[in-house]
Amino acid sequence: MEEIIEEEKKTVLVVDDEVTIVELLKHHLELEGYNVLEANDGLTGLEIALNERPNLILLDIMLPKLDGLSVCKRIKNIYNVPILMITAKDTEIDKILGLELGADDYVTKPFSTRELMARVKANLRKYDAVLLESLEEKKQEEQGKKQPENKIVVGDITLDLDKFEVKIKGEVIDLTLREFEVLKFLAMQTGQIVTREELLEKVWGYEYYGDIRTVDVTVRRIREKIEKDTTAPKRLVTKRGIGYYLAAD
Repeated sequence: MEEIIEEEKKTVLVVDDEVTIVELLKHHLELEGYNVLEANDGLTGLEIALNERPNLILLDIMLPKLDGLSVCKRIKNIYNVPILMITAKDTEIDKILGLELGADDYVTKPFSTRELMARVKANLRKYDAVLLESLEEKKQEEQGKKQPENKIVVGDITLDLDKFEVKIKGEVIDLTLREFEVLKFLAMQTGQIVTREELLEKVWGYEYYGDIRTVDVTVRRIREKIEKDTTAPKRLVTKRGIGYYLAAD
């Protein structure tokens, strides 16, 4: 099953109103072996995304007819696909990785096509891994094999690794897939400080490329959901100048 997923030719949808950028991205994506779909406005991009179900979407924020943030949110409400937002403003980062939006990553114009291709590959690998895990669970269920509970408990936080679900004192906390993966990685080594660079490599899959701010923004969003007081976090703690850790108590 894993070999089939790896060999399958992936489809990437590029949504940008700048034709030159679309052509540039299309050229490099095709060189990497991807099928490429194109759209120059938000409504067309949304329609193609929902009809064609591409494996990944590169989505500009500033789009005619329907802005990229709205497109992202509508797509994520219907099906789970890695979405990389393209922005000309650093100040948009918080919105891109926002609570309800669910975008997986972002790149800022002007961007390096080499870096962008690395991020495309990393996000596709991550989603393939999640898909394989889900398929294996379904296979086990169909065979009638009862699996032991696959959970991690840290203090009053419970992570259900099969359902990709987090509960605090029994209450379900709504996390995006990326937020769940960050919390899971920290929970698997409770009390151990993890650097931002390690999170970027292990969770995002970026060995050489990536913006550390992506980690900081994502951690901040998780805290907004699991902490009573984000100014004095008790669960997801910062070790200044080093990284983060999940406290046992």
